[in-house]
Amino acid sequence: MSRIRKWAPAIALFIGGLAVWEGLVQVFDIKGFILPAPSAIAQAFSEEWNELLEASVGTFSTALAGLAVGTAFAVLAALAATRWERIREGAMPLAIAANSTPVIVLAPVANSWFGILSPWGTIFVVAVLVFFPIMINLTRGLLDANDSQLELMESYAASETKVLAKLRVPGSLPYFFSALKIAAALSLIGAIVKEYFGGSQQRLGQYITSKAGLFQFEEAWAAIVLASLFGIFMYLAISFFERRTIPWHVSVRNSG
Repeated sequence: MSRIRKWAPAIALFIGGLAVWEGLVQVFDIKGFILPAPSAIAQAFSEEWNELLEASVGTFSTALAGLAVGTAFAVLAALAATRWERIREGAMPLAIAANSTPVIVLAPVANSWFGILSPWGTIFVVAVLVFFPIMINLTRGLLDANDSQLELMESYAASETKVLAKLRVPGSLPYFFSALKIAAALSLIGAIVKEYFGGSQQRLGQYITSKAGLFQFEEAWAAIVLASLFGIFMYLAISFFERRTIPWHVSVRNSG
């Protein structure tokens, strides 16, 4: 019951927003190429479900693969930056530079390196996008142990490995999950934008581009809705694992 009360305002706001949207389109006779009505988008979603599902499988799989690759490299870089100060000083500028590179610049480069139809181009773009937020937040979390905690571990003659496993890693998990939630959204954005620059027709980016080019905006919006639903699912999945992994943390206890 408490969870229902917690989600009730969001659900009411969502339903109310859809009602206002539908009403404005009907009252002011807004054309579909400007803003389709939610009812028209829902109809297109139903009619195009098989094609949308086929396109979404390719996009979502490459987004998840890119997220996994970027996360793996970010974790390794954060561990190295925590252990060696020289690596930390050298890696940070490179990570910032990678984060400052727009996806519209990376997409043509990825196409030339891996080929337009190769999924590795999308995986590369997504991995670059998610690397920075995870690496910078995880490094901060790993270095967040205070002096008294480190002195206590030192009094037990704990090795660097023990300090990492028993103190630094557990303390960094809240930072890691927060970064992972941001990276999950970035992975989906990066995958779809990359697909605007070419790729298989069985991808959401190409689907949206082709439908918009044919002035079938209800279908394009249906694809956007599907991408949003997947983004919400990813966020909820990460939140679920966060609650199971760090139930002791204050942010998880308060949200429960």
